[in-house]
Amino acid sequence: MTGNTYGATKNKLADFAQSLGGLSTNKRMLLLCLPAVLFLLIFFIYPLIRLLYLSFFDPQFTLEHYSRVFTEGVYLRVLVNTLNISAQITFFCLLLAYPVSALITSVGSKIGNRLMILVLLPFWTSVLIRAYSWIVILQRRGIVNEFLMDLGLVEQPLSLMFNRFGLLVGTVHVLLPFMIFPLIANMSGIDKNLLKAAQNLGAHPVKSFLRIFLPLSFPGAAAGSLIVFVMCLGFFVTPALMGGRGDIMISVLIESQVREFLNWGFGSALSFVLLAITLLIYGVAAKWFGLSNIWGGKQI
Repeated sequence: MTGNTYGATKNKLADFAQSLGGLSTNKRMLLLCLPAVLFLLIFFIYPLIRLLYLSFFDPQFTLEHYSRVFTEGVYLRVLVNTLNISAQITFFCLLLAYPVSALITSVGSKIGNRLMILVLLPFWTSVLIRAYSWIVILQRRGIVNEFLMDLGLVEQPLSLMFNRFGLLVGTVHVLLPFMIFPLIANMSGIDKNLLKAAQNLGAHPVKSFLRIFLPLSFPGAAAGSLIVFVMCLGFFVTPALMGGRGDIMISVLIESQVREFLNWGFGSALSFVLLAITLLIYGVAAKWFGLSNIWGGKQI
């Protein structure tokens, strides 16, 4: 009985495989993508549609939730605050990542691989643990304040936590690798002989960098900046733990509306406003810079 069942199953699988072999390449590719498409439909598209419904129907059709976002000053300040903080974090990530990426691509592959390991190390630690580590370091009786007070540089502990400074430090630390990776991918494709040729023709190293290397590295900087800025718009853990009352971001506001006030309608409206801002920024970047230039234009 078992042998007959096994044989029948084997024959069915063989017939199924033979039928797949008769399909065109495009149909086989679509069939292979079907599980992923179903997964996205169930766990991504459906929740989005559900949130969109909740933002307009509470329980009757209403635009009140969206009206509150754009008419009440407190929520407008949160939106502006989110954009401002995201821009600052993107700037500091680019400022720190650019020389690191240039160094990794300029040294030999052996040293460069070891430096890449150092960049990847933070991914082995939870974002939550990293945030609490910065709290231990920057709090009023933390390592930094104790060190400064022992040296006599300050008399009272500095306020380094639960404000804009602590938020920037913690978030930059988390998002910095996402700026480094696109820069490395771009810089590794730049022909360093162009810089040598410019210097052989009498150009100063600084001038050759500004006129040759910097413009060629712009696609990597644009891609990294777009990634970091968009990720920062919806970043939650670090702003919730290390930010102050004056640094509330829209992700923290959405969480409080849903968890504390159980206001799913307004929380859903805030979520779609955030999604619209993200798509708008992506569209502007695609219009100004071109997607081919940002996500893998021709390497020099």
